[in-house]
Amino acid sequence: MIITYFGHSCFCVEEDGFKVIFDPYENGSVPGCNDLQEEADLVICSHEHGDHNARDLIRLREGHTNPFSVTVIHSFHDDRKGTVRGTNDITILRGSLAAAHMGDIGCDLTEDQYAMLQGLDVLMIPVGGFFTIGAEKARKMADRIGARVTIPMHYRGRSFGYPVIGPVSKFTDLSTDVVRLGSQITIDKDTPRQTAVMTAKYWNG
Repeated sequence: MIITYFGHSCFCVEEDGFKVIFDPYENGSVPGCNDLQEEADLVICSHEHGDHNARDLIRLREGHTNPFSVTVIHSFHDDRKGTVRGTNDITILRGSLAAAHMGDIGCDLTEDQYAMLQGLDVLMIPVGGFFTIGAEKARKMADRIGARVTIPMHYRGRSFGYPVIGPVSKFTDLSTDVVRLGSQITIDKDTPRQTAVMTAKYWNG
């Protein structure tokens, strides 16, 4: 499985040549991130805010067989059952490996939801707070889910991201297995447990 981080909450998850892009952002919607120029076989958006739902900007291609089964877990963008920011979808892709994108999760998970998220190889989770869960809650949630590779997203980086959300350091300070990478990681069954801080491909710094 190949995972590429484009910036904010936008990733590409690829297996057997099939590309899934999560949460593409609208041009100019995320401070410090350049416009996306990507193609994929499938686009999945966790919710309908402009920094997550720019599916029309991704060029769709054909001819690749989808190796993934897709499971969607319905949740909320806030801790008031969606009354503030609406709903949020968590998506699990299961192929030879399993990866989950948490979207803009802003609430606690139920016991049933935790059960559905067991056995993951990869977890992409927001850590910046304000619009989503913050670093401390994200760390506890990630630890309970127990994915081998945890990738933080939706944080303020060096000259990119919204100024009201927290930096990734608040999350990494709570982690003991931090690995810093470029914009892409290849994961197989032997990849060790880690918190992978990735460099955004579309960061304009």
